[in-house]
Amino acid sequence: MSDKERFLVFISQFDLSTSKIGMLLEALDEISIEAFVKQKGLEQILPFPTLEHMKEQASERNINSYWSNLREKDIKVITKYSDDYPEKLNGLDDAPFYLFCKGDLSLFNMKSVGVVGSRSPTNYGRLVTDKLSGELARQDVVIVSGLAYGVDSIAHRKALDVGGKTIAVLGGGFNHIYPSEHTSLAKEIAEKGLLVSEYCPSIKATKYSFPKRNRIVAGLSDGVLITEAGVKSGTVHTKDFALEYGRSVYAVPGNINSEKSILTNEIIKSGNGMCVTEVGDILYDLRIDEVKNTQKKCVQLGIIEQKIVELLQNGEKDIDFISENCNLNIISLNSYLTTMEINGIIRRMPGGYYCLV
Repeated sequence: MSDKERFLVFISQFDLSTSKIGMLLEALDEISIEAFVKQKGLEQILPFPTLEHMKEQASERNINSYWSNLREKDIKVITKYSDDYPEKLNGLDDAPFYLFCKGDLSLFNMKSVGVVGSRSPTNYGRLVTDKLSGELARQDVVIVSGLAYGVDSIAHRKALDVGGKTIAVLGGGFNHIYPSEHTSLAKEIAEKGLLVSEYCPSIKATKYSFPKRNRIVAGLSDGVLITEAGVKSGTVHTKDFALEYGRSVYAVPGNINSEKSILTNEIIKSGNGMCVTEVGDILYDLRIDEVKNTQKKCVQLGIIEQKIVELLQNGEKDIDFISENCNLNIISLNSYLTTMEINGIIRRMPGGYYCLV
């Protein structure tokens, strides 16, 4: 590890802002821990108590203890001076100086799409997020998102369910997964994908850290897909970062009467993003020409199953509607629905709704 890398790893434990780190690096005659301890005039950049505390922690013993603690938790810190720093972040003015990582670092080098949107999506938003995330993941496209409620967690979950890869960018440190309900999901992503944070493990997320998190989601993505979001959604930040970084923005059109689709419809109308109605739109834009042939199970459908498929051709339907149109009671219908779900023909949605896979 070079002196520059060692210095950035050292200061990663103090939760300094990106701008402060940049100013600190510019002020140092030489970028190293030793030069930092000896450098004069740094109190113009950092408050004196912070500066003194950092210098006190610069002993070899404290540094080794910090690094050992990270290694024990399988946490790797990569810096802007590391060979494995994400190429996609290089050159961005506000790129993080270091990243805490758990999982497969090779995912940084794969084609990736950020999938973001509402934290409380409608059934339609859940459906399109699930569908497009799964289809992208099946084509070896890495799904990048922020582990939040709603669209984020649906996208991560679907990528894992189809055997794909996903990167979760956190708004806080690894010791404080937010929301806490997603702790088990974060653990699975660390095992099968990649967990990323620019915050020391002990740092808790704040309302200010999520917009900063969104810039990394956009930066790590070749394109950003917004499946459903309102104009007050934090997704606006991710969209703006993506446009600033020259990334493609994809938007799924939605109900013009739904507040949850105002942002996506506005993006399409303004020309700030591409209208997406199927995964091929994204694959073509990303120049992924060879799409895998995903073979669906060949299942012989009976009269009732064919009728159910016909009813769902135009979108999701609730079980009462299906029951009435198939002339079956709920108990009998459930037998058919369960079999079709097991065979991968239909999917059960929240609220007793069903849709085609």
